[in-house]
Amino acid sequence: MAEESSNLLVRGPAFIEQQEFDPESIRNAVLDKLFYVRGKYPRIATSNDYYMALAYCVRDMMLRRWVSTAAAYTETQTRTVAYLSAEYLMGPHLGNNLVNLGIYDDVKVAMSQFGLDFDTLLAEEPEPGLGNGGLGRLAACFIDSLATLEVPTLAYGIRYEFGIFEQHIIDGWQVERTDKWLQYGNPWEIARPEWAVDVKLGGWTEHYTDELGRKRVRWVPERLVQGVPHDTPILGYRSNTANTLRLWRADAPKSFDFSVFNRGDYYGAVAQKVESENLSKVLYPNDEQVQGKELRLQQQYFFVSCSLQDMLRILEVQGIALDRFHEKFAVQLNDTHPAIGVAELMRLLVDKYFVTWNRAWQITRNTFSFTNHTLLPEALEQWPVELFKRVLPRHLEIIYEINRRFLDELRIRYLADDHKLAELSLINESGERYVRMANLACVGSHAINGVAELHTSLLQKHVMPGFAELWPEKFSNKTNGVTPRRWVVLANPRLSELMTEALGDKWISDLEELRALEPLIDDAGFREKWRDVKRANKADMMSRMRTQSAGPVDVDSMFDVLVKRIHEYKRQHLSVLYVISHYLRLKNGLDDNLPPRTFIYGGKAAPGYHFAKLMIKLINSVGEVVNNDPFTRDRLRVVFMPNFNVTTGQRLYPAADLSEQISLAGKEASGTGNMKFAMNGALTIGTMDGANIEIRQAVGADNFFDFGLSSEAVERLRNEGYRPRDYYERDPELAAVIQLLESGLFAHGDTSLFKPLVDQLLNYDPYFLMADFRAYCDCQRHVSDTYIDHERWARMSILNTARSGKFSSDRTIREYCEDIWHVKPMPIDLFTDHEAFLQ
Repeated sequence: MAEESSNLLVRGPAFIEQQEFDPESIRNAVLDKLFYVRGKYPRIATSNDYYMALAYCVRDMMLRRWVSTAAAYTETQTRTVAYLSAEYLMGPHLGNNLVNLGIYDDVKVAMSQFGLDFDTLLAEEPEPGLGNGGLGRLAACFIDSLATLEVPTLAYGIRYEFGIFEQHIIDGWQVERTDKWLQYGNPWEIARPEWAVDVKLGGWTEHYTDELGRKRVRWVPERLVQGVPHDTPILGYRSNTANTLRLWRADAPKSFDFSVFNRGDYYGAVAQKVESENLSKVLYPNDEQVQGKELRLQQQYFFVSCSLQDMLRILEVQGIALDRFHEKFAVQLNDTHPAIGVAELMRLLVDKYFVTWNRAWQITRNTFSFTNHTLLPEALEQWPVELFKRVLPRHLEIIYEINRRFLDELRIRYLADDHKLAELSLINESGERYVRMANLACVGSHAINGVAELHTSLLQKHVMPGFAELWPEKFSNKTNGVTPRRWVVLANPRLSELMTEALGDKWISDLEELRALEPLIDDAGFREKWRDVKRANKADMMSRMRTQSAGPVDVDSMFDVLVKRIHEYKRQHLSVLYVISHYLRLKNGLDDNLPPRTFIYGGKAAPGYHFAKLMIKLINSVGEVVNNDPFTRDRLRVVFMPNFNVTTGQRLYPAADLSEQISLAGKEASGTGNMKFAMNGALTIGTMDGANIEIRQAVGADNFFDFGLSSEAVERLRNEGYRPRDYYERDPELAAVIQLLESGLFAHGDTSLFKPLVDQLLNYDPYFLMADFRAYCDCQRHVSDTYIDHERWARMSILNTARSGKFSSDRTIREYCEDIWHVKPMPIDLFTDHEAFLQ
């Protein structure tokens, strides 16, 4: 490694420019790690050994930034964002860290000197599946942007031992397998057992009067669980800032009971450890049973309590007064999962630190802000009161008291309007009593935001109208965004190189710079290079699809892609209905002039969501027929990519020609896959839902294929009495599709397999597929006509990328910082020798 600057401190990015990581230095560092950390020499080292050695080298390169950042935050007592999220879908760390350090190419050269294929080496890293979909991936994009923008941040979550399941497809059905992402260790994290905290669960409360005559409450828990933090550095792009992702692992305060062991009860000796570790064992246990619900509530409370206790520890270390907690920390609740934090902070302040109720409530409300991510009523978490009392008896008392005071305020404002009080109460009293976590988050936060303009509007009108009327000043919109570092620079190096060659590299940290691509749409040479990049990306993806038993795929066919969590409202089955229609028209010789298409699907269904699993089976069954029909297989292919995750997304987004965003209008909060596709030059076919509306506004209506009912039209049709069978009866093409589904063609003659799906579409159709089918088919034909004109398609593709600047998560984070958190960037000065740590 080159000699470092003699200055003790080097300001900002200048340090990166002075510190050289040349291939020879990197190669020698990897050999050192191979020997001293892995205990191997090259002849017997595996690819995983080389990956681990390289990962430890890169972590070492990051450590100076990480420690310098932590020291600066401690010494300056800077205001800090504390991001609470039950999910972080980070994706592999190695490639992203190399991009942010600016040494990706040098490391690639260094590894080639070992005779290693760099892509194979990158593939050795298991993906931490610590999220279910968009929520966790958004959190990962946000903390990338927070570090890049030099915003002081601590991100908190759970270190699940087993992440979201690995999806295998067997006979067309989803089968879940355990995700053992920690099987070979995690080189990116550092355990901090010295900062472990105890978390109470169960038991009862005791009310007493202290020696000063004050009424107090003592929580006597049934059991204690220990939370052990594991820290991962989150590096900003070409920045000295390295923030911390702190994930909590559950352990038992006493792991082994010798007295029980000596009595011969060998399982009992470790029972407490096993029971405690279950809290961080798996992401989202199946909550169809009461035990699953209880474990999920315990998980949420566990990580929130650990995190708030950790913030109080930091307050003490930095010598900040307790009543300035809300000045030190801006705590963001990422959906309702961490909403229990409102009651937990009140418990800590009132019961442990003896802060008066009114002052504690003032601190709490000024600390928290709440992001809502859904319009689906079933996703607004509610917990049965009896379950809640069994797990968190003290918190139920606190919620009751918050609610009593809140309802008293409402009675004065609304003159005892019982309907209004019932709507806003923290307790749902209709039938079995439930604790409403979204209501708790709204009452206990100073700010509430949606994640797209339409979503925020519908949130205020339909989901939380009472709160919007009561506190309109709390509500704002913060349209989601994604990080261009992972989703363009890392995922699409060919496109990144082409754009950097044309514009320079400022666009990587300021995506609005891509606007300068617009004049190049008239440059025939640039359009040809743009098409070459897309075709090369498709060829890469094509070779991967061959391994999925889809047969040969035409690289010049249109790659029509729909990848996201499998759910009825996302309407993957609407796309399949169109595939069947397309198949029928080809068979009948009606669409001989249409370009070949490859329909690519991916996504996981929740293990207990049987209808979504049937949708996956439908995709694979239709694919089995059309891919094996000699009359159509050269012009129509259907591929399902198993186990869709961040790694697969990095390959697929750059290869897509068409992005399918076809959820029912008024159901998708925002979507972020739509943004990743647009950044990589895919055109969108979509409904006016979520962020699709804003993408269409940004890229221009002429560069977006929109169709379908608006959210207002859906509501109007629902109120008038929606009859899906009417659409079946008056549309012969739709009727032919449904009849083919009923015939058993796609189920080896079994007419019962897809009957539940057909029956739902004809008789109920809650997501209005039948109503949107005709408009969708017509729009798809417009897509085909446009794709035939390669020059026009290239222009539209370039404009989609050029106008995607708004959808960088950097923009979103700036808005949060300015409007909600009131946090300012803090450039980091790096320590340049060990003596600096002693000062």
